Amino acid sequence: MKKSALKAYARLLAVSGLGIRMGDEVVIVADLDQPEFVRMVVEECYQAGAEKVNVEWRYQPLEKVHVRHRTLKVLSTVEEWEKAKYAHRAERLPALLRLISEDPDGLKGMNQKKNSRAMQLKYPIIKPYEDQMENKYKWCVAAVPGRAWAKKMFPEMRPMAAMEKLWQVILYTVHMSDSIGGEIVDGVAAWKEHNEQFRARCEYLNALDIVSLHIRGGNGTDLTVGLVNNGLFCGGGEYTLSGEWFNPNMPTEEIFTTPKRGDAEGIVYSTKPLSYRGQLIENFSVRFEGGRAVEVHAEKNEALLKEMISMDEGAAFLGEVALVPAKSPISSSGLTFYETLFDENASCHLALGAGYTNTVRDYDKYTLEELHAMGINDSMIHVDFMIGTEDLCVVARTVRGKEIVIFRDGNWAF
Repeated sequence: MKKSALKAYARLLAVSGLGIRMGDEVVIVADLDQPEFVRMVVEECYQAGAEKVNVEWRYQPLEKVHVRHRTLKVLSTVEEWEKAKYAHRAERLPALLRLISEDPDGLKGMNQKKNSRAMQLKYPIIKPYEDQMENKYKWCVAAVPGRAWAKKMFPEMRPMAAMEKLWQVILYTVHMSDSIGGEIVDGVAAWKEHNEQFRARCEYLNALDIVSLHIRGGNGTDLTVGLVNNGLFCGGGEYTLSGEWFNPNMPTEEIFTTPKRGDAEGIVYSTKPLSYRGQLIENFSVRFEGGRAVEVHAEKNEALLKEMISMDEGAAFLGEVALVPAKSPISSSGLTFYETLFDENASCHLALGAGYTNTVRDYDKYTLEELHAMGINDSMIHVDFMIGTEDLCVVARTVRGKEIVIFRDGNWAF
């Protein structure tokens, strides 16, 4: 990929993704696949006014080694220096960029039960810091090609060709070209227009005063989901509590809201593989009663799916319902990415686990405890899974009892 295109993408992430302002501190978490691009992003953050940029590197094979050799006690210990790091971030609120490039099968063979238990033991220590930061800092999740990921998507290609192809696809999905391999355009300007489309659609939905959604698909999906009172549909960029703008996901095509905990009845069938902790869960279904996932089945990695919904009390409840048109760039590419950041933006989806507190109108006037009491789910996980089909229909029921079709044949009905 041409350096000019990569530099333009790096600028997009710094300016439109993180919304860097003068004096910001930035943390970039990345895998080892694209060190030169990470350098470009660091440079663009400084050019945008960042005061300090730190990079934290991840490497899946090391994660497997640590889980294999460390005892559960060691694996679940949060060291004092780690607590100090969390405390610093809770106070300083650095902008956080997560660059994804990992192998979808990279953690296959890892002791998931041991790893899950370690996470459960660490979570009560880490959670207070996360709660302190909620809605106060800028963050963005984006992607760069990884060798194993590219070969997973394009197995017929040589590694370098597959990497180049994945670069082209990523730049297309973030609206930096009008076709895969097409001419590069100004991504910052494109995202201003993209966010305006989100704003207009969200305004329409929020004016309806929707209290529940009935989701149906020809594959057997039939689910009714209640929504939080005074809830909002959101999409595209967001503001922190202090009024700073950022785009949390690049790419994004979804308009989402938060379901009301305990108010979901029916069954849904997955339409794309779910990449969870470096393994793929495939062809699965989830049945809900009283809002809880009471029955799950999967052709592949069913045990991992069951473990996922058992991580804590809130893991079996819904935290998000998102509507994504089948005409999105990601969907029109016809590709399965084996990565939630992309696959969730090719298909309507749900999320198990934590809900979004900023989807409540005037959320800043409530405490976190009050927002959870309203029905926003709380959990240590938030895992999206895809349910969209070409014939998906979504009917909204308003507070006045009126039923309005907002999604028909996999696309917006308005």
